[in-house]
Amino acid sequence: MTANLVANPTLSIVIPVYNEEDGLQALFDRLYPALDALATKRKITYEIVFVNDGSKDRSAGILSKQVELRPDVTRAVLFHSNFGQHMAIMAGFEYAKGEHIITLDADLQNPPEEIDTLTGELLKGHDYVGTIRADRRDSFFRKFASRAMNRLRENITRITMTDQGCMLRGYSRRIVDLVRQCDESNTFIPALAYTFSANPVEITVKHEERFAGESKYSLYQLIRLNFDLVTGFSVMPLQIFSILGMLLSLAAGSLFVYLLVRRFVLGAEVEGVFTLFALTFFLIGVMLFGLGLLGEYIGRIYQQIRKRPRYVVQTVLEKK
Repeated sequence: MTANLVANPTLSIVIPVYNEEDGLQALFDRLYPALDALATKRKITYEIVFVNDGSKDRSAGILSKQVELRPDVTRAVLFHSNFGQHMAIMAGFEYAKGEHIITLDADLQNPPEEIDTLTGELLKGHDYVGTIRADRRDSFFRKFASRAMNRLRENITRITMTDQGCMLRGYSRRIVDLVRQCDESNTFIPALAYTFSANPVEITVKHEERFAGESKYSLYQLIRLNFDLVTGFSVMPLQIFSILGMLLSLAAGSLFVYLLVRRFVLGAEVEGVFTLFALTFFLIGVMLFGLGLLGEYIGRIYQQIRKRPRYVVQTVLEKK
């Protein structure tokens, strides 16, 4: 006879899954022993909520078999199609029943054994546990881009996260409930949760290479993610652009007056025509950038007022 899921576990682990068939068994082999040992050590109960984000490989079938093997602690939420990692985490928050919730990637770059450390901080009373990847196993470009975006994000949003790209994070039930109440179509969950936290903490965790496959984040998706982060938490980019526009207008007006005076004093000239072309192209580029920035904010408003579902759940696999 198989055991049913614990009604109100102490800890919920939320894991988004997208095309991870080659690495799921390795994840299971490390995750369940680590959590079983944790439950014994700290005398708590736990559950694991996998969210299949419309995988096109055999990930859904592998998760279904795992639910059958460990029905006492496993729940699998299957999306109708691909909605993105953050929407998968939002769905995991909806179906997680634990008093504390920890998010974890399925690629084993964040070792499951580190969950014990995060749990200890949550049990101490911290409502938000951020993480910093030690000896990060990523390419130089990804590490450089991450540091640059961390610095830009902190200056614009005033949200302090040393390593915003690490998905291994811990949240209290209060924080998760507040995040779920937010009706935003696009958001960056760690930053949103941080704004609600009263007693946050950051800890250092290990980082490993991907067990299998490649990163699901392309360069475009990373840029989109950071646009969502910046435009979702601050209007400072619009304010900066307004100031820039004012300064450029003053500069262009001054240049016009200067050229007008020169024409009357020295007569018609053609030597500076290429400089004027360069200046014109620069101003056109600034204007196009400003239109794109304004469009980013308008697009967020457009997505919000449509009030479409953020994700569609096809089925939930669990033992009741």
